[in-house]
Amino acid sequence: MLRVLLLETEDFVSLQSGDRVTRVEPAAVGLLADAQPVGPIWRFEAEGVVRAGTYRVRGSLEVRRVPKGLQVVNRVALEDYVAGTLGREILPGWEREMFKAQAVVARSYALHQRAGRSRRPFDLTADTSGQVYGGVDAETPAVLAAVRATRGEYLSYHGDPILAVYHSASGGRTASAQEVWGRALPYLVSMPVEGEEDSPHAYWRASVSRTTLGRALASLGIRVGSVRELRVEERSPSGRAQRIRVSDAEVSRILDADGLRSALGARVIRSTLFEIRTDGDRFVFVGSGYGHGVGMSQWGGQAMAKRGAGYREILAAFYPGTELRP
Repeated sequence: MLRVLLLETEDFVSLQSGDRVTRVEPAAVGLLADAQPVGPIWRFEAEGVVRAGTYRVRGSLEVRRVPKGLQVVNRVALEDYVAGTLGREILPGWEREMFKAQAVVARSYALHQRAGRSRRPFDLTADTSGQVYGGVDAETPAVLAAVRATRGEYLSYHGDPILAVYHSASGGRTASAQEVWGRALPYLVSMPVEGEEDSPHAYWRASVSRTTLGRALASLGIRVGSVRELRVEERSPSGRAQRIRVSDAEVSRILDADGLRSALGARVIRSTLFEIRTDGDRFVFVGSGYGHGVGMSQWGGQAMAKRGAGYREILAAFYPGTELRP
């Protein structure tokens, strides 16, 4: 079983199974379920599908009192989790071999996270800080077929499930775990990727005003006057921006490129594989790819599948030195 954090709230949550609806809310001490005290942890058991907020999931729900309100955790079987994740992490019209590759990656990532979080009340989150999990509503015939075809399969290194990270598009070359997170992993290395031209993120532009840039810098604790210069100071081995120099009339500062991306918004600055240009009173980021760039490029894997590669070949290409275990 996996424990997936579905949501956190300060007030209450409604849990439903069929016609049975239970309101759970935080109390001064512990929780109240339909106005009755139930202690700091309460489990909602049911047959079939249960609902918590906007989520419809299989398994059971566990509500836990936390300092800021309550947490709702879905205790779900591994294969059901993989189905609920696969349907949110891949486009529905993609090649079936890419569906299988993504299923193995999602399962591997989940097993890795579970192994490393035994002391926490949940193994994974349902949002982009983990893998996006949609529960029953993410299940489709293609998703369920891929999960069945790869049932139980995961990638391992020296017998342990790997940190099977992935991203949308690499911009032509993946990044290593060392250059992005400062942690070298032998199966997460930089490599060229072909065929990402169909990705909507193959090439992108983002125009940012000096005012917007100033607010983003302030959120990082960097206060400057009117920005006169913004340029890439240092790049990683895969070509991604690592350090950015920002200057006004009096001072010059160096900041982390990934921090600037987060401050401006990851949907605005889609990756750190960019150049910076000036256009009047605005700075223009011209880049390629979407995401951190480590591990499997989903658009790169899709291109391989379209060229006839099977899912095992896709996995071997993006996670070299790993073993596919049943």
